[in-house]
Amino acid sequence: MLRAQSPCYRPTPVPSPRFDHPTAVHFGAGSIGLGFIGVLLAKAGYHVIFADINPEVIARLNGDSTYEIKYLGPRRSRPFHVHNISGVLSNKEEGIMELAEDIGDKEMKIVTTSIGFGALKQIAPIIAKGIIIRRQEGAGSLNIIACENGKGASDLLRDHVYKDLDESMQKWADRHVGFANCSVDRIVPQPVSEQEKLLSVGVDKFFEWIVDLKALKSVDHSGDKPALDPPIEGMMLTENLPAFQARKLYIFNCGHATTAYLGTIFHRQVISEAIKDKEDIFSVVEGAMRESGKALVKEYPDTFTEDGMEGYIQKTIGRFKNQDVVDDVTRVGRQPLRKLGPDERLLGPLNLARQHRLSTKYLTIAIAAALMYRNDDDDQAKELQKVKEEHGIEGALEKILDLKAGSSEYKEIMHAYNDLKGRVKLPNSMQKN
Repeated sequence: MLRAQSPCYRPTPVPSPRFDHPTAVHFGAGSIGLGFIGVLLAKAGYHVIFADINPEVIARLNGDSTYEIKYLGPRRSRPFHVHNISGVLSNKEEGIMELAEDIGDKEMKIVTTSIGFGALKQIAPIIAKGIIIRRQEGAGSLNIIACENGKGASDLLRDHVYKDLDESMQKWADRHVGFANCSVDRIVPQPVSEQEKLLSVGVDKFFEWIVDLKALKSVDHSGDKPALDPPIEGMMLTENLPAFQARKLYIFNCGHATTAYLGTIFHRQVISEAIKDKEDIFSVVEGAMRESGKALVKEYPDTFTEDGMEGYIQKTIGRFKNQDVVDDVTRVGRQPLRKLGPDERLLGPLNLARQHRLSTKYLTIAIAAALMYRNDDDDQAKELQKVKEEHGIEGALEKILDLKAGSSEYKEIMHAYNDLKGRVKLPNSMQKN
């Protein structure tokens, strides 16, 4: 693995400039990279270099120099072809050196990622070396945005990068490199075949890419100049990112997960099918999202309004109903233990609503549904069932949700759990718990 922390490291000078127009690197040529971030960067006028470890994808990107975006929805629209792209293998020494030199070029304006939190440390040395080259070449400011599904991804990436920089380089990076956290939202279903993955990407028309304005470098706060040059249409800049991160997690992710867990219980296969069940699923999903929304309006009164929040909720439900987006409930419901975390999509809004003394009737049902989730192909789902088998649902509430026996939350979730069990015909193996 490439290391770049040595104070006496002197990278080989590279021709400057390598590019004659604004350029971006995106780590991760998967569904989000190709179907979301990459297409916005390309539309904005950047040459987009996709860095990935899949040689077949990289070969196809370089061979075709284009790929196709298909917008999924009832109103058929023409596919959009993304041009001005290339690819580099990020796990080969030659590709690593090339990416570092690319990042070091003065025309490199932005680096983005969609590779998962766990893989950020793998790309940090590449970025670190690129930063060293930027300093040597006298390149301008660079902005780095980790577009991962969770909070603080860019902060985590910065911490990894700084481990490969000496103190002098860290101080230089503090002045010239922005690590901006963001909130990203676009449904990009998994392709049905590897061939489809290489040829085209189907995406939900709706998207949100909300970036922390305060963390970007070379930002003109007067509003006379764009925060990024060229500006990226579709990227929203905010000085209150935590509010929008909470809205995405507590409304979209909460509703999505609730639909998946109830869909599993009531034997629905995909999200669009599950949300059509008005009595058993839709009413709970909408109710949980509204409870979350009321709590968010109370918590962020300067950012959200009741009418605006209701509009966001209904738009989100409309996305769930899109039959052209084939989103399997097992994909959305995966890793239930993580999603039952204290600050996650179900317990997070429950706790916030209780802080503001608001109703949590439907959120408790959502949590109960998550506790009933079964999937033999999901390690966390199997661990959840193991805890219930060994300790009963009572013990699971204490061990998994960290609830005190007899507390009001404990009683409400227990009641919702037993009520759900009584309303569905469960396999014999589930009747015990």
